[in-house]
Amino acid sequence: MSWLYGRLDVARQRAEEALRAAYSRATGTRQAMVERETMASEQARRLAQLNAVERGLCFGRLDDGSGHSTYIGRIGLRDEGHESVLIDWRAPAARPFYVATATDPGGLVRRRHLHLKDRTVVGIDDEVFDLDGMSDGDRRALVGEAALLAALRRGRTGRMSDVVATIQSEQDRVIRSSLQGALVVQGGPGTGKTVAALHRAAYLLYTHRDTLERRGVLVVGPNPMFLRYISQVLPALGETQVVMVTVGEMFPGVRASAADAPGAAVAKGDPRMAGVVARALELRQAVPDGDLVVELDGLRLRVPYEVCARLRERARAVRLPHNMARKLYVSELLKELARAEARALEESLHIEELEVDEPELNEPLDLEADLDEIDLELASRRLWGEPEVRRAVDALWPELTPQRLIDDLLSSEETLRSVAPPDLDWRKLVRPPGSAWTPGDVPLLDEAAELLGEDDSARRSAARESARAWAEQELYAHEVLQSTGVAEQGIFDRADVLAERHTDDASGLTTADRAAADRSWAYGHVIVDEAQELSPMAWRMVMRRVPAKSLTVVGDLAQTGSAAGARSWGEVLDPYLEGRWRVERLLVNYRTPVE
Repeated sequence: MSWLYGRLDVARQRAEEALRAAYSRATGTRQAMVERETMASEQARRLAQLNAVERGLCFGRLDDGSGHSTYIGRIGLRDEGHESVLIDWRAPAARPFYVATATDPGGLVRRRHLHLKDRTVVGIDDEVFDLDGMSDGDRRALVGEAALLAALRRGRTGRMSDVVATIQSEQDRVIRSSLQGALVVQGGPGTGKTVAALHRAAYLLYTHRDTLERRGVLVVGPNPMFLRYISQVLPALGETQVVMVTVGEMFPGVRASAADAPGAAVAKGDPRMAGVVARALELRQAVPDGDLVVELDGLRLRVPYEVCARLRERARAVRLPHNMARKLYVSELLKELARAEARALEESLHIEELEVDEPELNEPLDLEADLDEIDLELASRRLWGEPEVRRAVDALWPELTPQRLIDDLLSSEETLRSVAPPDLDWRKLVRPPGSAWTPGDVPLLDEAAELLGEDDSARRSAARESARAWAEQELYAHEVLQSTGVAEQGIFDRADVLAERHTDDASGLTTADRAAADRSWAYGHVIVDEAQELSPMAWRMVMRRVPAKSLTVVGDLAQTGSAAGARSWGEVLDPYLEGRWRVERLLVNYRTPVE
């Protein structure tokens, strides 16, 4: 390993020298300036790449039947004779590291995973594909899962060899199963289901990385094992395209720190809670007990009850989420209040009692009729700035956050009694307002967020501004290409490429960063470990994250520990997949003493 790091040091030194040489080039002309910047940019990028792979430079080794070994790492390196000494994990030569299985090893004898701390190997895991092709010394040196399987295979009876073949065949089917649809990996303790799922994750990420790089992969599980493994063997994907969370962490900005009593967990996990949340939200879309009356500057603005009810139904009819429909409701109600203000002003002036000599001024003044759309808009904006008006509107159709809606629901016996089904033990849900969130609350928050929506006008405005800035940058780049003649020299021939070099990525966020912060992110694939523990409401939340319904579900129904957990895979998957899921059962327990 020290030799590989030596080659890294040499490559880093050469990149530094090339960068200094680039900056020392003469820049007497515009073309020379562009050429210098291009070369310097390339060398700076190369140096940054070399510095970034210091941690975990090499993570794998492949041994083939001829005795040749190939090392797999985060970057490609060559010796002084320009022979490859380290294969970039993305290169075609590295493909066997991800796709080889026991039933289709592709000529490999062994696959070795290397774990590094700084520049020292601190752990090794072997997978053997051809035990007979290994020397006695190599067999004795086996570690990890391979050592256990090799020990089984060395058993004196043919039954042990059959057991190993069965294990390898079962795991092969899991690993190579299609990306499309849902695969359930069902197996008891010691059957290697998590190991097989880890290899499947690596296989899918490597084989379908063009798709999964863009959309990312979500791993839902009780511990970070998947993420550690994937980050080790798929550096550019594991660290930037994989999001690892527990159920209690799936709602951005919320981390569940409390625990539910069993009865509360069952009630919160009941699929009917989706209807409970929806009905609780409907109660927040209210109408006044009578006419809506707002006291403002000595005037009584009155909107009839029937008008308020009609506005509510109109806002509901657009089928938008609550907070988005609120914009329509508020706009229409403000116009009604503006008309009411005009009527109140007219009444306060007592125009009909005025007697003047001029007949044309003796007719009643109809202020409400004189309001046109522009007047209504201006009056609405003015009224919206009045605290009394805001309070009245918010009382009828408030802007809500998921946290506020769910906290208000769970802290109100009256609300729960009115919205919960009679046979749902809603009393188990009651708790003081402001209580700490539990894992069972997170699917309820997600349900609320789906119903509430968000006002995305600011985000759309930012996107338009970003597009405008990009267009300006590309126009500038095009002018540079034309004025310098660089396009004719073949250095750059596309304005968008040059523009990209000079456009800052303000976010600097990876796919994983953006996905983790965006509740509505659509992942390319989802892996659920210990899936039997998820409640039906948790499954609703998971399925929203993967519209393509591409999942790997790992678990053991016999080991369900949660009171709200699954009793059958069909119970939790059929509502979303309608039977379009398949099961691979791992039957051989080879890792516990009883076997």
